[in-house]
Amino acid sequence: MSFFAFGIGIGTQSSNGDWLEVYYNQPLLNPPTALIDAVGQCIGYEAGTDAAIEICQAQLKDLQKALLEIDDREQIAVVEALRGSTQPMVVTLLATDSAPASTPEAYLKLTLLSSRLVQPHAIDLTGQFALLPNVAWTSEGAVSLEDLPKRQLAARAAGRILDVLSVDKFPKMSNYVVPTGIRIGDASRVRLGAHVGEGTTVMHEGFINFNAGTLGVSMIEGRISAGVVIGNGTDIGGSASTMGTLSGGNNVVISVGENCLLGANAGTGIPLGDRCTIEAGLYVTAGAKVSILDENNKQLCKVKASELAGKSDLLFRRNSQTGRIEVKTNQSAIELNEALHKHN
Repeated sequence: MSFFAFGIGIGTQSSNGDWLEVYYNQPLLNPPTALIDAVGQCIGYEAGTDAAIEICQAQLKDLQKALLEIDDREQIAVVEALRGSTQPMVVTLLATDSAPASTPEAYLKLTLLSSRLVQPHAIDLTGQFALLPNVAWTSEGAVSLEDLPKRQLAARAAGRILDVLSVDKFPKMSNYVVPTGIRIGDASRVRLGAHVGEGTTVMHEGFINFNAGTLGVSMIEGRISAGVVIGNGTDIGGSASTMGTLSGGNNVVISVGENCLLGANAGTGIPLGDRCTIEAGLYVTAGAKVSILDENNKQLCKVKASELAGKSDLLFRRNSQTGRIEVKTNQSAIELNEALHKHN
């Protein structure tokens, strides 16, 4: 079985020495055995284990020599950039795809997702939310909440304001990874661990959570909640919403297939197949009663929306006279404007 993942990282620790965050410039999925052996000998890695090993400048010199011997130029460039740094450094080696046991391990897995090396739900993130520290993300980087008052006072005394941009477990993705071929109107609305597909545009009110995202060209003007995956060619309209596994979706993984449209202020609590449309303003929850119509708009039967989960070519709408939710075959699948996405 191949080695799972590897990364040389630099990050931030609290005054107590606890890791707050880690940046991996060149993370690897299934790294070559020669790399693991060379690095492992330098830092005392126990083969076959998952480990995040903090390193010092002296070890960095030995690490550079070992990497030169195997001619791994990308990792050599990382080590050379870190020479002389006073920031905490770590080498994270994950022999298996097990639940993360430390902040450096969790950050490596989040970086793999945002680097498109793995897709959402493809790796084990069990316990990650509880594992990550809550951090003040400031104009001077990550600060622990315990250290924040002293840092704010020190900044004021020096004539500065320490700007607290957010207090959260997850940083914005763009401070760690910017995948190719994307546009993001407001980078603070895409968390590290989001998977943003080639050609995707995230408008200013769009949002993508961790372990979620798009697989191809998409227009995102609404919310992609944790765990939700959006297929190629799909448009999530303004203020539209998808129900995540952390916000009432229980154990049902919500996905939206290819060439779908969630209209403005619409939403879904069920998985959708390909070429589905939910009209503007309609939120389809799993327990909602839906009237199935024939081609003449006559009701055939009434079912729970959950019974239609994953089916393709459906048009969901609300009858403006009766208020009932109706579904019929979708005769007009959407096609995104190619000119808006091909030059990302």
